Amino acid sequence: MFARLICGVTASALVLAAAGGASAQNFSARRLSDEIRTISADDFQGRYPGTEGEKKTLDWLQAQYEAMGLEPGGPNGQWLQVVDLKRYTPVADSAKASWTDAEGQVHILTPGTDITLRAVTNDGQAAIDGAGLVFAGYGIHAPERGWDDYGDLDVTGKIVIVMGGEPDGDLFNGPYATTYRSGEYKADEAKRRGAVGVITLSRAKATDPAWTRSAQAPGRTRTLTPGAADLEFSGAINADTAAALGLDVAALGERIGTGDFRAFDLPGVTMSVQASETIETLRTHNLLARITGTTRPNETIIYSAHWDHVGVNERAPGRDKIFNGAWDNASGTVGVVEMARQLKAAPAPERSFVFAHMAAEEMGLLGAYAYVADPVYPLETTVADINIDMLPLSGPTRDVPIFGKGQNSLEDDLQALAEKEGRYVSDDGQPEQGFYYRSDHFPFARAGVPALMPWHGVDWVEGGREAGLAAWKAKFGADYHRASDEWSADWDLTSAVENLTLLYRLGLDLANGDEWPTWKPTSEFGQVRAASDAARR
Repeated sequence: MFARLICGVTASALVLAAAGGASAQNFSARRLSDEIRTISADDFQGRYPGTEGEKKTLDWLQAQYEAMGLEPGGPNGQWLQVVDLKRYTPVADSAKASWTDAEGQVHILTPGTDITLRAVTNDGQAAIDGAGLVFAGYGIHAPERGWDDYGDLDVTGKIVIVMGGEPDGDLFNGPYATTYRSGEYKADEAKRRGAVGVITLSRAKATDPAWTRSAQAPGRTRTLTPGAADLEFSGAINADTAAALGLDVAALGERIGTGDFRAFDLPGVTMSVQASETIETLRTHNLLARITGTTRPNETIIYSAHWDHVGVNERAPGRDKIFNGAWDNASGTVGVVEMARQLKAAPAPERSFVFAHMAAEEMGLLGAYAYVADPVYPLETTVADINIDMLPLSGPTRDVPIFGKGQNSLEDDLQALAEKEGRYVSDDGQPEQGFYYRSDHFPFARAGVPALMPWHGVDWVEGGREAGLAAWKAKFGADYHRASDEWSADWDLTSAVENLTLLYRLGLDLANGDEWPTWKPTSEFGQVRAASDAARR
């Protein structure tokens, strides 16, 4: 598919020559290819969490790090960090909801028609009797943008109704979404203010297909994100239910996008909710390896990648039922292993390196969220997370796209390194994909740790952007999350070697300098990091 195959010493030698041979690293495209082939083979069974494929993958990773002489980086000197994922399934006919108007009349709401309900609490039981209702617009508090939907309203013990999404326009990054549009953020903000539940207000009417389809989803099993806001329940209502409560969706839609809106109580209106769910636990693991810093060992640079894929799907069309995940993300897993190999061969760093192989990314970044909820190394003194997901498969490129361009100073550091090789840092060019929120760097960013996620260059040295973008779209469309994502001897890993070399140099600069990367003034994550500034003085 791509321009040409350059393996082994040839690819790494070309990159070293372009950089003037200034670094000791020697990434081998052939080794990358061989190791990707190993852990994406059929006997790894698609590396699904909690299966024999997980055990084979973690055993292989541990063996690589032991052979390199790295230390275990997990809790209590172990290689593994246990990740227990709670899976919730609603108990049939257990969901009940009603609201009471200012005159004391009770109105029954039918789950699946008027309202959807999920118990969010860790015990799977939600019980709320007569909680007040608040409408909070988009439910956003963004001081860096001068935006505050809540104002001074106290929502303690109340149910907050919010509109999905975020305001249009450049204030919220234009075509690129911010974290403020996510339900997870809205739940966190409501919980931080003392709310007991969050309801998302849909603009669809009760009979609209968009509502009827979404109203069936709450009956499915879901996996709770580790560290998620411990609300009693979450749910959604349609425009007709909202109207009965006194909320005019069309009129509110105009008000909440101005920046002048402030949350308000629904006078005299209360809601009662019950929901019950059974809980099963799926145990999986993150694996961590470490190189301890010589002078500032408590300051940590993390290289992360998820080891999992989607496993075996017997219902998949065709004869091949194993989703091997060679590109996604055996390639990134091996990229981190090879990063560790090169950094272990370099002079010992002043700060520590941790190589974190995260579980259950394909289930919703859950291993990374679990790490952030219970970090082995304090997040306050974690210098940066550099995440590798799906190494680029092409010849050399001029561009180094990253997810979330404009977020933090790591991109400036990367740009300075790229310029030395005649390259440049760009955004990912695909705002509709929402890439910034779809890999394991994001839980770190959400917790305030500056994070960087490089992506696939499409400005090919031979063929330019038109050829590069067409090839990437063809590859992504053909193989992403398909059984066809298998290792191929025809892969061109030249661009992978280029990017790994840049990330190696970036890591060494961070490890042997005293810089603390910072969030840019318009980033939504700066306020989170600022709360721990004292730990880095």
